[in-house]
Amino acid sequence: MLIHDLVDMFITERNHTPDSVNNLLDYFQYKYIAGEINIKDYRHIFTYLHKKGAVSAFEYIEERPIKQYHYSF
Repeated sequence: MLIHDLVDMFITERNHTPDSVNNLLDYFQYKYIAGEINIKDYRHIFTYLHKKGAVSAFEYIEERPIKQYHYSF
């Protein structure tokens, strides 16, 4: 599978182009988990998308201060 094939699958299924490489990566991971993409293709395209700056929704950590609560009993 090539990246172009993945984009074509996305467009066919979702009826619009991917908004970002992040959306494409999330779609790709969904297809892999559903068993529609083999591990060889998954590794190849996953690496390519990460090199292009894609961040999965599963990896995203919002940077904000952690609130510490102090309890007194």
